[in-house]
Amino acid sequence: MHRQVANVRKSLFDQGYLDEQFIQLEELQDNSNPNFVEEVVTLFYRDSARFLSNLDQALEKRSLDFGKLDSLMHQFKSSSTSIGAKKVKSECTQFRNYCNARNAEGCKRTFQNVKKEYTILRKKLEAYFQMSRQVGPTETACRPSSRLVMPIVPLYLYLFTSLKQQTSYTDDVLLLLHTAINSGVTS
Repeated sequence: MHRQVANVRKSLFDQGYLDEQFIQLEELQDNSNPNFVEEVVTLFYRDSARFLSNLDQALEKRSLDFGKLDSLMHQFKSSSTSIGAKKVKSECTQFRNYCNARNAEGCKRTFQNVKKEYTILRKKLEAYFQMSRQVGPTETACRPSSRLVMPIVPLYLYLFTSLKQQTSYTDDVLLLLHTAINSGVTS
């Protein structure tokens, strides 16, 4: 069963759903906080519902406010980046490009892709976490590639500074990261 969980995890990277940012979260998880990654991702889901609803409402208006749309998508992209949601982040970037080009149809079409990728990732991660809970703790996660990733403290600072408009998700993630760093998880 551990092999199945490892294969599901590997497929999330191989298929491009997750990037190395997810590994950074995994590295903060230990016996004192065995559900850290799932907690962070759950906070992401909770906050995402609000972002997606706000974007949906903004896109339904007769006259689109591209500045507001870009700002909302920037926030959602930052949240997606913080958990390593690679395909979601890519679609968010495309959406923002359409905002900058003031292309309403491109924004609407790409927003559907954002929601699709978000839904797919959510289902895949929920299945992964469910399997992980069934088999229990495993050895330290290994990287799917040998590329370097940013250290934990810069990750913490990145989240703190890049998510300028504080949300409950941001506050909760920063608190979890702060707790993990100060408890010596990273040492």
